[in-house]
Amino acid sequence: QVQLVESGGGLVQAGGSLRLSCAASGSIFSINAMGWYRQAPGKQRELVASITSGGSTNYADSVKGRFTISRDNAKNTVYLQMNSLKPEDTAVYYCNANLRLLSVPGRYDYWGQGTQVTVSS
Repeated sequence: QVQLVESGGGLVQAGGSLRLSCAASGSIFSINAMGWYRQAPGKQRELVASITSGGSTNYADSVKGRFTISRDNAKNTVYLQMNSLKPEDTAVYYCNANLRLLSVPGRYDYWGQGTQVTVSS
């Protein structure tokens, strides 16, 4: 019914930048919050940044001042601009969307397949 497709991951040197994108498609009525999470090997998945439909943002302390989340509501797309990357940012990054479907009441969480970000020292 709904797909979240991520792109933009890769390998970058410390201090470099990457931009992640996540496009939602399918039987979507509306999208509330969208966000990015990450999971490093041996660690739990953690919130990196989130953004509401109105544009309010929230960031993990570890990325404040380096990462910027934004969204294009017309395209159902969320972005994560990552600057000044550090080796500790290495993880699989997952897109999340909390949304309403066209034909089913209620709100539901959907996840992307994940994209690998590797920062070399």
